[in-house]
Amino acid sequence: MDSSEMNEGEIHQIDSDDVIKEEDETENEEGEDLTEDAEALKAELAKIVVHPPSYEQSLMEEFDQAEFSPSYKDNLPKENLVLQYAENFRRQMVQLYRDRKPLFLNPVNECGVEKFVCTTIRPTLLEFKELYNWDGAAEFVADYLNIEPLKPEYELPKRLISPSTVLKRQKGNCFEYSTLLCSLLIGAGYDAYVISGYATKETCLADESRDICPLLKKKEEVQEEARKKEMKKYNVKPPRDLRSKFELKQEAKKEAEKQAEKEKQRKEEEERIAELEKPPPDPYFGLRIHAWVLVLSGKREVPENFFIEPFTGLSHPMDSSNYLGIESVWNNVNYWVNMQDCSEGVKGLSFDLGDSTVWEFMFPNNDKPLLKIPDAEDDLNDMDDDEDDEEHEVEKYLDMPPSWVDALKLSHRDFQMRCPHGKKTKVYKRAKLEKFAHYLMKDGLISRLSVYEDRELTDLMKVHEYYAHRSDKLTQKLTNHRTGQVCENFDPGRPRCLKEHQFKSSTPGPENERVMIFYHEARVDGLVKREETQTEMTEEYSNRDDFLFYKYVEFGKRAKKFGPQETSSANKGRPINKMIQKFHRNRNKPANEDIAEIIFHVAEDKIHISYHTEDVRIAASTREFLKPPNWDEKGAVLTFNPEMHQTFQVDPMLPMNKQVELYEMLMELLKAEEKCRNEVRDSQNEVRNILDDRTKEEAASELDISVYDTERNEKAKKHRRELERQQLEEKMRKQEMDIDYLAPFLAKIGNPEKLSKQQAFSLKEECLADLKQRLIDKANLIQARFEKESQELEKKQAWYQQNQVSMGKEDEEEYLTYCKEAIFRIHILDLRLTRHKEQAPHKYMQLEQKLRNDERLSEFF
Repeated sequence: MDSSEMNEGEIHQIDSDDVIKEEDETENEEGEDLTEDAEALKAELAKIVVHPPSYEQSLMEEFDQAEFSPSYKDNLPKENLVLQYAENFRRQMVQLYRDRKPLFLNPVNECGVEKFVCTTIRPTLLEFKELYNWDGAAEFVADYLNIEPLKPEYELPKRLISPSTVLKRQKGNCFEYSTLLCSLLIGAGYDAYVISGYATKETCLADESRDICPLLKKKEEVQEEARKKEMKKYNVKPPRDLRSKFELKQEAKKEAEKQAEKEKQRKEEEERIAELEKPPPDPYFGLRIHAWVLVLSGKREVPENFFIEPFTGLSHPMDSSNYLGIESVWNNVNYWVNMQDCSEGVKGLSFDLGDSTVWEFMFPNNDKPLLKIPDAEDDLNDMDDDEDDEEHEVEKYLDMPPSWVDALKLSHRDFQMRCPHGKKTKVYKRAKLEKFAHYLMKDGLISRLSVYEDRELTDLMKVHEYYAHRSDKLTQKLTNHRTGQVCENFDPGRPRCLKEHQFKSSTPGPENERVMIFYHEARVDGLVKREETQTEMTEEYSNRDDFLFYKYVEFGKRAKKFGPQETSSANKGRPINKMIQKFHRNRNKPANEDIAEIIFHVAEDKIHISYHTEDVRIAASTREFLKPPNWDEKGAVLTFNPEMHQTFQVDPMLPMNKQVELYEMLMELLKAEEKCRNEVRDSQNEVRNILDDRTKEEAASELDISVYDTERNEKAKKHRRELERQQLEEKMRKQEMDIDYLAPFLAKIGNPEKLSKQQAFSLKEECLADLKQRLIDKANLIQARFEKESQELEKKQAWYQQNQVSMGKEDEEEYLTYCKEAIFRIHILDLRLTRHKEQAPHKYMQLEQKLRNDERLSEFF
């Protein structure tokens, strides 16, 4: 067997039974004497030494420089010139403004090489349409990365990792967040900048526990917009108000005083609650360093300037209280230093970067228009000469070198994951938002918003769940734990065109309170809405050929029967007492012949008809029929007499209907009643079918996977894996049947029928040399596995050192469990390597003895 056929899985599948077995074999073989070749093999294997990893790691993560391109490890001459220029600028700022904090100019990158911050920005437009707008890009960066707080929080970071590496490791500090977001925004066409300044503790630590969830804010804004009534251009004038104006003024005055008192009490209560919820005083207030993003108006039709908080992905106004001061601003072209007073935070600051009186720029080739104030003593005749001098000077200006960062790349699978490990949790004021990657949850859940009554998040009020890729088209599910009300929303494409389903979780079965809304455009009957209670059912229709738009059914109680219940009676439905149908106006018929409402009094055997009102009338014609006594008998002859009909005609000049016409009308109404009754039963059966389908769908929770998604198409995967497994089994079966340790070597010399002495000695030496090499390869494989496990443990320990402060109890327990398992695997691998070193010489001797005893070689030895 060739050494390349050895599978790493053989080394990975180790347990204590194998170790005990190998110990027993070693004890039996310790008494054997080793030959010279075996001693040489043992000495060669002894050179392979492994060193267990140490558990004390440095706080700063180290990177393998072999993974990075040369631009990460060295600087171009132009980059060195820019660094000298920046150092000169820093010295001038220190000389002129000794009380200012240091500027963030040239931190080291992941390879320990100094890089100018402007060249760390790599403008990129990725292929995902969600990242083309600022809100989608900001939300993606906030979800995709994990936060690494600055340590200490009042000092600038010494290292700034490139955006490409940040995307790979999925974590970073505020400066790395902002640099990545700024790269995406500039690539999408926005006028974006990274800001280095100071912020509150909650902003620096991404503590949103005192903020309202953005999803709840959006709902409140939508409700406020819905309350606004549309003002029509032409309105009917209201009747004249004959009440006393003095009394109205007095009442309005009293009402205003009551409202003012209520408003005062409300404000006092809000102030009291705000005082209670106010965060404790921060000893580092105003000193905590933070970075965020500035977007200026102009490009991409941005109407006004605004900030973007990279940790949350939310926008903030220019006078936000979250930010306490600004030191500097930069993009991929230039670097500006703020010269304005920040005693009131960022309120009132000017962001006209072309105004050199409030912003000190580093490079003269400022892309912003400069605000120049000409002196009164300047001679106007010298303006042309000055312009010529400026043109010559511009040629000497130092421009920004290209970015040293590799192109930003993001796979479609990583983009769909969105969050590290596919899930992320955010805590807000009385709410908790959980986000999940697409296809991560079996039921297609992508986010869950839980709203609580208290700040401790113990009293759950309602849960709003969002789904995607569901085969049942479910998109949202709102559960109110106080009322037990459940509301489900669906996308188009369901068999019965269900759009929304509202019901109570305590009574999910049929014949209970529920509301169903349908996509009426896709239904043949035009059903828009169905409301059902235990005694009533109401249906609304749209765009029907028969002009029906409303149907109401009143049910009675089922008669109680003693004894065994018939199974067929349970499916018959509830008894019907009354049915009402309403119709829109049909302009092709006269109003006194166009039915507006039919009331079937099933329990009273009456039918009442109301016609539409004519345009010149204020009342409508009506009719009422009494059913014949034997109307429900099949094949019976129905009788009719004038006492069974009553009518009211608005126009007395119209001729009265004949008895035959009334009889035919009654027959049609009986058919209409039977049809309406069947439709009611069909509606009840449809409700049962929908509920049965929902039960099956919730139990299965199947997800739709595109045929182009080869990674997630499990059916195709299973089929391919099954074929591979069968081929592997067939291959192993052939190898077991045809195994012969001399076969490969005999094939080299043409499989002779009889071997010569020289050939026999050559076969023996080649076979032993092959075994020796395979034993050495196996030892090297165990060593590689040992080193891999050790490196993974070291990385995990480094991650623990960086995230120890923000980790919860569950994360710490998970880390300790991982360390125990990793140390156990490392110990087993070390023990396995030792046993292999001890067993290898004995295996060598066993093969040598087998070759001596082989019938094809025995005559020569």
